[in-house]
Amino acid sequence: MKDILHPLCLAIAGTGFLILLRDLGRSRREPALVALAFTYGFSALSYALSLTWVWVRVDGLLGVPNIVVPLAQSCVILVFALQGNVLAHWSKPPREARGRGALLFGVAGVVIAAMAVLFVLLTPATTRPTDFSLYYAHDPFFQAYVLLYFGTYTVAEIYLARSCRRYARTATNRSIAFSLRLVTVGAVITLGYSGIRISGIIGAEVGFGVTGLNGFAWACGDIGATLTQIGYLIPTLARRTTHARAWATAHVRYRRLNALWSALDEADPGITLRRPARQLQDVLRGKDAHFPLLRRRVEIRQGQKLMRRYLDPATREEAERLRTAEGLTGAELAAAVTADQIRDALVRHAADAPVEHPDEYADAELALPTTEDELLHLQRVAAHFALPPRPSRTAVDLRGTTSGARS
Repeated sequence: MKDILHPLCLAIAGTGFLILLRDLGRSRREPALVALAFTYGFSALSYALSLTWVWVRVDGLLGVPNIVVPLAQSCVILVFALQGNVLAHWSKPPREARGRGALLFGVAGVVIAAMAVLFVLLTPATTRPTDFSLYYAHDPFFQAYVLLYFGTYTVAEIYLARSCRRYARTATNRSIAFSLRLVTVGAVITLGYSGIRISGIIGAEVGFGVTGLNGFAWACGDIGATLTQIGYLIPTLARRTTHARAWATAHVRYRRLNALWSALDEADPGITLRRPARQLQDVLRGKDAHFPLLRRRVEIRQGQKLMRRYLDPATREEAERLRTAEGLTGAELAAAVTADQIRDALVRHAADAPVEHPDEYADAELALPTTEDELLHLQRVAAHFALPPRPSRTAVDLRGTTSGARS
């Protein structure tokens, strides 16, 4: 059972660690995230060491039978301390959380040191990767070792279950509330693992055995730990999903504005203070498009201002008539008419034909109180915008030979 469930647990813990790994260098102000990353790291290490083929090779490499036991279980003790640290930083002020973390790591250090001493006194003679706990159940030093380790294990899981259940009731974020409840369920299930291991020690003294429950014990430990790991990972995945959605949305919006911006930039390159990189390159490098999107918004608005003196009132009247006939109203109508005005203004700009009494843009009076509102509006304008025809060679020649004052 152990070698069936442990690889799955190792995969989940390893995935969690890798997901959080990239944030470690820039998360010095987020101790909870750092603690959570190391929670997955030490959890993955404990599962990796407990795999039978790894167990045997580590024993052979270090020359100490079953040395994997204190190594893997020390990792578990550290996981408990780290989990408590995460909860402390999630629920308490920073100073109080640091104090709770220091206490938890101090207790963990004492427990690990005591486990090491008891293991040295145990001096197991043969490698037992599957039934170590049952094989040495009659050894008094091992009994003390088991009571210390699984007693700490039980107390930690009860603390984890109670704390997560309490915090889940007050959590306002749905994903966090769900994850805390999942951690609670996982912690309760793992009590079956510690309960069976402690019962094995008691049974060795009073005359009953729990050999038949060895597989069930591993199942409780691995299934419970898996639920706990998934529960801790859900808020991180939810946040990453939100960031990924925002990243993708910014790039999509940036792309949608490209035709409108390019037309205005071609008409007057001065609106663009800095030539943008190719978007595909930024996407492949994982760069965020939020700032370039804001800059593109400003540049499009600047381009509109420069095209203002080419706005023909007749063009607006005709555009309003046609767009209204299409069934457009409100903000959508204003966006479509504005797109038509920009297109006609670009044609006039190419012909160097400003209007004596220019009109206003149809969206001039549109209420756009926030940057987000303006970006959404420009998306609508861009959707209705059609590129003007390229000026003919004759028009270009005439433009080069015609003189006159601009109004």
